[in-house]
Amino acid sequence: MKPVLLEGEARQVGFGRELGAVVGRRALIFLEGDLGAGKTTLVRGFLEARGHTGRVKSPTYTLIEPYELGDGRLYHLDLYRLGHPEELEYLGLREMLEEDAVLLVEWPQRGAGWLPEPDLVVRLEYAAEGTARRAVLEPRTAAGEEVVSRLSGA
Repeated sequence: MKPVLLEGEARQVGFGRELGAVVGRRALIFLEGDLGAGKTTLVRGFLEARGHTGRVKSPTYTLIEPYELGDGRLYHLDLYRLGHPEELEYLGLREMLEEDAVLLVEWPQRGAGWLPEPDLVVRLEYAAEGTARRAVLEPRTAAGEEVVSRLSGA
């Protein structure tokens, strides 16, 4: 799948909705990008697609924001402030990975060595001046390939 141009916040949320609509009940997705690239904005759309109507907070300080949704559980993790990857053990990562849940992980490189291979990597890059972003999707498993295939067909 070629990169997707996301012009403005509304399109970033919309792409998150598209992604949320095609991901199954269980997935590990890494969200990569510089500060302010729109990772949490994309998560907001993803959650909307799953029926969440409340506020979406960035888990920068809490590290994890759990969501109970009609079709299952979702964990939004932001590892930016993680001191050491071993801290993931204390956060209950193993248990989360064993659940039927979607995990959306910002700053996954901070969990290197403790996080398993994701199904999909979504890299958000600045595309031009202003609010435009480019989403680059890199599937890493068969489940990730299926997500990309379903997005391409949409």
